[in-house]
Amino acid sequence: MMISTETPSEQTALVCAGTGEYRLAHDVQVASPPPPGMVLCAVKAVALNPADWKMIDFSATAEFVGGHEFAGEVVQVGAGVEGFAVGDCVLAPVPGLFGATIDDTNTKSEIGRVKAGAFCEYVPVAADMVVRLPSDMNLTDAAGLSVVTYAAGLALYQTLQLPLPEVDGGKAAAAAAAVSRKPTKPTYVLVSGGASASGTIAIQLLKASGLTPIATCSPENHEMLLALGAVETFDYHSPSCGMEIRNYTQNTLAHVLDCVTQAESMKLSYEAIGPQGGRYVALDPFPTRIQYTRRDIRADWVMGPTLFGEPVKLAGTYGRPARPQDRLFTSRFFGHIEKMLAAGTLKPHPVELRTGGLSAVPQGIEDLRMGRVRARKLVYPVA
Repeated sequence: MMISTETPSEQTALVCAGTGEYRLAHDVQVASPPPPGMVLCAVKAVALNPADWKMIDFSATAEFVGGHEFAGEVVQVGAGVEGFAVGDCVLAPVPGLFGATIDDTNTKSEIGRVKAGAFCEYVPVAADMVVRLPSDMNLTDAAGLSVVTYAAGLALYQTLQLPLPEVDGGKAAAAAAAVSRKPTKPTYVLVSGGASASGTIAIQLLKASGLTPIATCSPENHEMLLALGAVETFDYHSPSCGMEIRNYTQNTLAHVLDCVTQAESMKLSYEAIGPQGGRYVALDPFPTRIQYTRRDIRADWVMGPTLFGEPVKLAGTYGRPARPQDRLFTSRFFGHIEKMLAAGTLKPHPVELRTGGLSAVPQGIEDLRMGRVRARKLVYPVA
């Protein structure tokens, strides 16, 4: 049985107009009612990601809706969905510019191509990808949490194989306290680019996992990262930064998440890892000339869209076969995130709130493209 409120048949959305360009369209179909297993959400705020310019520049799909994450309200609950009600405030990631082919599992017939990007007024989302928000959480703060949280979680818990946070019944704080009382040496994890959106989330996840996060950042972000749970930060501008980290960790560092993924950040990370070697994971492809300078380090990188469990049909190294294990991980991990948000143990990245709605989003994307945004998440309320 589907539960719903009335929605229009068409909506305004920001769609791909060709390579490097978006256009505002007013005749995009609303996926109402949502297919089985999905909820239809009214978009209240959208957040911008580097993927919003990278996809439009390098893998543009004409007429598909852009945008990868949002916060909003459930307006329709599809057949077979439990645990959601109309009016629930939620956040979710969506496959912006990829689209999604959805089959009606009851009739086994194709029901069309759903333009499931976030830059619109109404978006359908698979129920297992949705995080319910606590009643006191602002939707503009929540809008930018899904993609960076998933990317950090995939890197830390799937690739680096670190322990997941224990969040049931308030046990996370108790577990962290127990770890801090143990006389054993701390398990350091370096977050390179700690003031980035993915970096601030990673630091909080590591703290909740009972690990010891350290980070690189500019000096002006030092206090912010300490407040989030980092035990120390290091200025990546320093030519001796890698050695400083190595000395601080007493040559024990074995895990690095590189949220910057440039030649300089990878080189710094390799210098910081102790003589026993370890694991390095990045959020973008990295230069192989640095990768093979140390054979005792296993290097990998994560591709965010694998979270949907479908093949990533992009050219070159960005292409990926279907990874259903990532979809399963996401649905379980987002359950952890929902509990952490309810408990107040996961804080959003600092937001830069901009006006103008969907029509102003292209300027924000250009600012991201040109590197004008630092230590802030651009968020646009959608009227």
